[in-house]
This record gives sequence, structure tokens and C-alpha cells, in this order.
Amino acid sequence: MTESTKLSQAEVDQLLGFVSDDDQPILYMQRTRDWYLGLGYGNPYRWAHFADAPFTPLRKPIKDTCVTIVTTAAPFQADKGNQGPGSTYNSAAKFFTVYSGATDIDHDLRVSHVAVDRKHTSMQDSNTWFALPMLRELARDKIIGSIAPFFYGAPTNRSQRHTIEVDAPEVLKRCRADGVEAVVLIPNCPVCHQTLSLIARYLEANGIPTVLMGCAKDIVEHCGVPRFMFSDFPLGNAAGKPFDAVSQRQTLELAFKVLESAVSSRTTVQSPQRWSQSHEWKLDYANIERVSPTELTRLKQEFDKVKEVAQSVRDKELAATAKELSTTEKNLAAQIKK
Repeated sequence: MTESTKLSQAEVDQLLGFVSDDDQPILYMQRTRDWYLGLGYGNPYRWAHFADAPFTPLRKPIKDTCVTIVTTAAPFQADKGNQGPGSTYNSAAKFFTVYSGATDIDHDLRVSHVAVDRKHTSMQDSNTWFALPMLRELARDKIIGSIAPFFYGAPTNRSQRHTIEVDAPEVLKRCRADGVEAVVLIPNCPVCHQTLSLIARYLEANGIPTVLMGCAKDIVEHCGVPRFMFSDFPLGNAAGKPFDAVSQRQTLELAFKVLESAVSSRTTVQSPQRWSQSHEWKLDYANIERVSPTELTRLKQEFDKVKEVAQSVRDKELAATAKELSTTEKNLAAQIKK
């Protein structure tokens, strides 16, 4: 080959089938750290990180196992503002205590309350973040044994201690009461991935096998979970592509294969699916380099407002829960005295 016919690097890349160096899983911990520093917030967030991970083997084939879902999606609340497709981040729609939902009926769960990728996903098909309908299909086709009577919603909490000491034990208690034998956890935003990673660890340490389906690879592996089925999709699509039943079924089936076949903790399997031919979507999420100083100022003002709303909602919900528990305890004490 002469100097005149020497290929450029771009031509060599095309010849060999190479992709861009940017076409790799987003580093969400670094991306969000830079984002909040750029907004003017100090004290970067400390993400959960463990040296090892618990592991509980599946006790019987998945076709004979009772399964449920843990989600960070929120039940739709008509009085909490816009929660539909195209909605901005809506902290008023947040929830702060574990909830249960019957698995034999349909539910309207939304993700407007968490930081999903709003630019590259429509937020129109809840099957991409809440896989209960597909779980029913797999039960009907005898891929799994049965579905537990309830699924559970876990609040996204930046306090790892609260998740470990309050929410994870509550999810475990409900799993045991409902005869759950295995759990699929489906997070949405970056902190959602940490929250459900911590709950997966807690469930496994207490004898319940889990698999986490997620899109934030760095956060999940940094925390350390028993089993992880990774989809390199925009946040909010951990259960498959929107309006694509084939993608959604393949995603959930692969998660169950990981659940059944993993032989040790920290098992990660990546879905072969690609979101699109272009990787450009990976360059946008919380990318401080793509936002002007004027836009940053506006975003900080908006974020300060939603933080205030979220704190108010949290305080009211936790106060109501505490009051309910106090009333229950008083009633029990009165019955004991009788």
C-alpha cells in the first residue's frame, strides 16, 4: 500500500467494523457528579460500594418458582400535576414508603417522579419500566411457575441507610408473607438503581434469590448485586423497548435465564439488543458540556424548587405513616390490657 492509498483511521474503523469510543455504557456516577457540581452543588454524592455481594441459589427450576416484581415506579395520582408522556421532573408525584399492588389487576404506574432519560424515550409505554403484563404472559406460557399475589414499590431514597434499615426489611417482610421465592427488580433513574441494588442484596442475604434488570451498569456493579441483566438503553427502559413486545419478552426471559443459571454473585449478562443504530443518545443525559451557562442557571432554579416540593411531600407522608403506626400500637396495647 502506497502513501497515497493509505486508509484514514475512519476508513479502517469502517473496514474492521469498529464503533466509536463513546459507544459504551454511560458512566452515570461520573456524569451526575459533574452535573451537580456544574449546577453549583458541592459535596458530591457517595454511591454505595461493597467488596462482595451475597448470593442465594434458586432452590428449584424457574418454571416451578413463585416470582414477583419490585419497582421504583409510582402509582398515578391525578392531583399531583403532569405525570404523563413528555412531563418534566415532577417531585410532587414521589412516594416515600413501600407499597404493594395486586398482581391480578392492571396498574397505572408512572416515572415522572424520577430522573429518567426524557429526551430519548417517550414515557408512553409503561411496559418498558413495569413488566407485570409480560410477567403474566410468561406465567401463562409456563416459563415461570406462578406470580405472587402482590408486587412491591420501593421509594427512591438518596439515604442508603434508610433503604437498608427501613425499606429493604419491609420488602422482605412482604415477600415472606406472600410466599415469594424469587424477585425481579426493575429500577429507573440513577438513584433507583442504587436503591434496588441495596434491596436485592438484602433479599439475597435473607434467602430470596433476585435478578436486577437495569440500564445503569456502573451504579449496579459499583454497589455489587448477585445477578444483573443489563440493557444498554436510556434510563426508564429496563424492561425493553417501548411498544416492542418482542424486545420486552426477550428482556424478561433473559433476566430469568440469568436468575436460573448464575453460579456466583456479581454475575452480569448484557442484552444483545441495541437501542438504535446511533449511539448519540448516550452523549446527552446530564452532560454538563452540552448545556449553556444560561440554561444551567435556569435548571438550578428549577431544581431548587422541586427539592422543596419533594421535601414537603416526604415530610407529610412519613408523618402520616408514623401517626398510623402510633395508632396501631395504641390499639394493640389497649387490646392486650383487656
